[in-house]
Amino acid sequence: MGLKTRLIAMNFLQFFVWGAWLISLGGYMIVTLNFTGVQVGSIFSTMGVASLFMPAIMGIISDRFFNAERVLGVCHIFAALLLLAASKITDYPTLYIIMLFNSMLYMPTIALANTVSYNALERKGFNIVKSFPPIRVWGTIGFIAAMWIVDFLGWTKNANQLYVAGGAGILLGLYAFTMPKRPPLKIRDARSLANSVGLDAFVLFRNKKMAVFFTVSMFLGAALQITNLFGGAFLDDFKTMYPHSFGVQHPNLLLSISQISETLFILTIPFFLQKFGIKKVMLLSIFAWVLRFSLFGIGNPGNGLYLLVFSMIVYGMAFDFFNISGSLFVERESDPKIRASAQGLFMIMTNGLGAFFGGILSGWVVDYFTTNGVRDWQSIWFSFSGYALVLAVIFPIIFKYKHIKEDIVE
Repeated sequence: MGLKTRLIAMNFLQFFVWGAWLISLGGYMIVTLNFTGVQVGSIFSTMGVASLFMPAIMGIISDRFFNAERVLGVCHIFAALLLLAASKITDYPTLYIIMLFNSMLYMPTIALANTVSYNALERKGFNIVKSFPPIRVWGTIGFIAAMWIVDFLGWTKNANQLYVAGGAGILLGLYAFTMPKRPPLKIRDARSLANSVGLDAFVLFRNKKMAVFFTVSMFLGAALQITNLFGGAFLDDFKTMYPHSFGVQHPNLLLSISQISETLFILTIPFFLQKFGIKKVMLLSIFAWVLRFSLFGIGNPGNGLYLLVFSMIVYGMAFDFFNISGSLFVERESDPKIRASAQGLFMIMTNGLGAFFGGILSGWVVDYFTTNGVRDWQSIWFSFSGYALVLAVIFPIIFKYKHIKEDIVE
């Protein structure tokens, strides 16, 4: 088996594990376990908590002490065992603790998988910039495949989805040990803790433009997982009104259109950045979030299915134009000496602090608009849409940036 094929398999499984439960677990917890919105939001916020420090810690361990592919394998195996344990749990406190430890082990594997891939490609003389994206896209395909499998098997509202994720995680953990070796770096080349978590990039906050950008990124990061948290439960609540509709029968298939859209919008980023610059691209992303939530508010799985499908398509722009374009902007605006740290800081602000507060506050909103177990989804989605709209109004006023077309290179 060729190197690229092996890396494709690794990336496929990396996100297959996540896709098996990330989109449907919220519905399982609300519908089957009868958890509150705050409880569901807090469990999802564990990914934000873990993203604050665990990628840095595991990065240092792989930089200084153990081979990266071995750290990757160990993390996946123990994370998978925790998912299998979670499948037996029905009470909130225990499930929260298990999912917190799972997040602490899984979230670092995203960066570790990239490290293993980059190292293997570089050692074989491949151009990473050209060779890795076609490999990484199979991660998104793996995510979608897992969603579809769980959906077709009818496991979106039960714990079997965790068995799928756990089984795939153990397989990936064992497979990781067979990947090309990436030994610890020499001490002088290894990154420090401050560098890994982005602490030395805090100097960027002295620049008003970057301070505004990172702050807005945190607030916008709060919106990233909201539809993942509550999309399944939202569709399930139409089971009485539209019991035979596609969205109710196959919620994961409908929601997976979002990931398909994401893979397509990635390809448009170079054009939009070159044509309009980061400020307008970010503004497009924010308005896309406004539209994303609004379409959920007025759509339904019956005669409003087309509105939900449109919302799934819009998601690609909302997610990619913020996450990918924002990362590229940070790379361009940062001093080469602190670029790795700057990317770490961007992750902390979005997937760390943003995801944490987004999970907690979105759960509070859902509970606020829930009466006797009945959720007012229109008010819920419009609240999220209004939140994004406020960001859309504030962002262009406070973010001062003049786009110079020649500065952006495809």
